[in-house]
Amino acid sequence: MNGFRTTILLALLTALLVWLGDMFGGRQGAVMALILAGGMNFFSYWFSDKIVLKMYGAQEVSPNDDPELHGLVQELATRAGLPMPKVYVIPEETTNAFATGRNPQHAAVAVTHGIRRILNKRELAGVLGHELAHVMNRDILIGTIAATLAGAISYLAHMAQWAAMFGGGRDRDEEGGGGNIFGLIFMMIVAPLAAMLIQMAVSRSREYGADAGGAKICGDPLALASALRKLHMGAQNIPLQVSDATANATAHMFIVNPLSAGGIANLFSTHPPMEERIARLEAMAQGRLGSAVSYQALR
Repeated sequence: MNGFRTTILLALLTALLVWLGDMFGGRQGAVMALILAGGMNFFSYWFSDKIVLKMYGAQEVSPNDDPELHGLVQELATRAGLPMPKVYVIPEETTNAFATGRNPQHAAVAVTHGIRRILNKRELAGVLGHELAHVMNRDILIGTIAATLAGAISYLAHMAQWAAMFGGGRDRDEEGGGGNIFGLIFMMIVAPLAAMLIQMAVSRSREYGADAGGAKICGDPLALASALRKLHMGAQNIPLQVSDATANATAHMFIVNPLSAGGIANLFSTHPPMEERIARLEAMAQGRLGSAVSYQALR
């Protein structure tokens, strides 16, 4: 069901991109937008992991560099029945983590320096289990494609803003008398919002699934709940040191939202409310949520 829903959401996002192309350039624009969407999907599939890791200056970690981190990832991957992913550390004091890769055979898990500083072994296992659940569910590829298309839509909307300001679409108005200028204005306001809402819908549903899956992989839902509390507070106290454009494009990939926004901005967060995530994990530990699982905490 989740896979079907995600397919529908991504199809809507692609359709929105084509509609924007049509509004901006007519039939030719729609065809170009469709080609662009296909190209971005292909490029995201093959190279998204390398791009994101490079954006954050992630450094690959060997067993000699960090035996505990590498050993935990190996043990959890074995439990989950996954190939061993590459392990990276991001030289940032903020507290966060993400996974990337086009499939389980080409996956990578990255954690920040901040996580290594504040989490104990049980909590770290919970975070790594969450990221491996994303890998197992192939959420990372889906999220990357959604982010790429949403970014393209926002870019086209920005172009539409300038077109509306300087008379773009005037020829089409004169030919058809359809008031295309109002369509451009509507597009530049609504398109980024629509892209954000669709991306949010993909990401939020996936975070709950990764929390549940990660708790089962590590065998300790309360450890993941404790880690989420610490990471949420840490990310708010020490924001991610990257450009706004980078943060907005990749925020949904992290285990906790790296953007410190309040008020109405929370409506458009790529992550579910932290209180709800923690409550679900606590209910899971008490056997009130999900299937019965025998939990064996990592030592």
